[in-house]
Amino acid sequence: MFTGIIEALGKVHAIETEGTNKHFDIRSDISTELKIDQSVAHNGVCLTVVAINDDIHRVTAIKETLDKSSLGNLKPGDELNLERCMLNNGRFDGHIVQGHVDQTGQVKSIVEEEGSWLFTIEHESIKGNVTVEKGSITINGISLTCFNSTDTSFTVAIIPYTYEHTNMKALKKGDTVNLEFDIVGKYVQKLMRQG
Repeated sequence: MFTGIIEALGKVHAIETEGTNKHFDIRSDISTELKIDQSVAHNGVCLTVVAINDDIHRVTAIKETLDKSSLGNLKPGDELNLERCMLNNGRFDGHIVQGHVDQTGQVKSIVEEEGSWLFTIEHESIKGNVTVEKGSITINGISLTCFNSTDTSFTVAIIPYTYEHTNMKALKKGDTVNLEFDIVGKYVQKLMRQG
């Protein structure tokens, strides 16, 4: 389980294709602290560390993960948000994040507002994937609060710290992002459909 509080930025060092899988070699400040078999969220996608070489760790994404996330669009030099699993004695600073991307969305607009940025994200209306006003959403692994929520879009406000310490600063209009909708909202939605 994750919290959506980004720990470090990683940079794609190399990508290797093997059948329908892709191996990603990621250079980061936390790579030397990782262990093989450890789960790490990469842009919100929970992946297992399979190799470590100095400040580079390797993870593998299977076809389903590549199809449901934006990882297949990565290229060497791209930055991605990294978060290790939450310690069971740690603070819960974000919200419950599983590292299982529900779907992707597209950046509809980015508006700078004298010290913060408003990102509006569009997504397909898929049953069970809902946002609510002032509810939680995960974009590329970042725990954020949404507003202007509709069935197919929402807006988030990004403060300067988050902008500088995540890959939000690299996003442009039209870019694809990974979305994980709030697990509590998904359960409520399912129960309401059954009732």
